[in-house]
Order: sequence, then C-alpha cells, then structure tokens
Amino acid sequence: MLRHPRTLTTFSDSGAHVCQEMGSSLQTHLLNYWVRKREAFTLEEAVRMLTFDNASARELPDRGLIHAGYAGDLLVFDADTVKPGMPTVVADLPGGERRLLQNADGIAATVVNGTFTFEHGEATGNYGGQLLRRPLASAA
Repeated sequence: MLRHPRTLTTFSDSGAHVCQEMGSSLQTHLLNYWVRKREAFTLEEAVRMLTFDNASARELPDRGLIHAGYAGDLLVFDADTVKPGMPTVVADLPGGERRLLQNADGIAATVVNGTFTFEHGEATGNYGGQLLRRPLASAA
C-alpha cells in the first residue's frame, strides 16, 4: 500500500485528538522501520515520499525540493539513528489539560524558510513559518 502512486505518507488530525492519539511519529517510523530495518524503501525514496510527494499533492509549488527560490524547509537528521521516541503525557494545554507529546531521536535541526526553529530537540525561539493555503482556499 505504501508503494501505491496515490498514497501519501503523512498523517495529522490537526490536533483534534491530542490526548487520545499520537500520529506525529509516522515520518520517523518510515525512516527507521521501512527504510533502515525492513529495507523496503531507499532513503531517497522515503525522503521524496515525505517531501516532494506531499508538497505536490497539496499544490505547494515552492516546497518539497531543495531548489533556488524555494522555501528553505529542511530537516537535518542522522539516517543511522533517526527514530520515533516513546509518547509521553504532558499537561501544558490551557486549563492544565493533557496531551501526548512524542519527540524523535537522531534529528539535529529543523529549518523553516531558512530559519533554524529547533536544534537538538530544543526550540530556538525563531519562527520562519507562515500559514499556507491551497490556491482554492485562498480565493475564498
């Protein structure tokens, strides 16, 4: 199923079930399990599935590739050690409500629009992101 040309390797409930379900590890699970352990995909295939395929499906023409003029969105990771961590419960939502938090091992940095937003699992306090909308959504 992961090899089907219409399959997108991504997951999100947009935070609707933060205390019940944790799907943020799908990407690191793909790299750890399906690439490294099972060798079902090459590292290059998995990175394409996680980046270019998703950007193309969502009609985001300046993302998904490292290319001059494109947004500088990068995840710097160690292909030999990247893997999902175990989910933990934290109570940091408004009113002290709980949510699941899941970090990952083997990730050195997250870069959004050329800005380092996370380094070694710690937020830098810098935010390079912006709200993205598909062409039809922005016309509404």
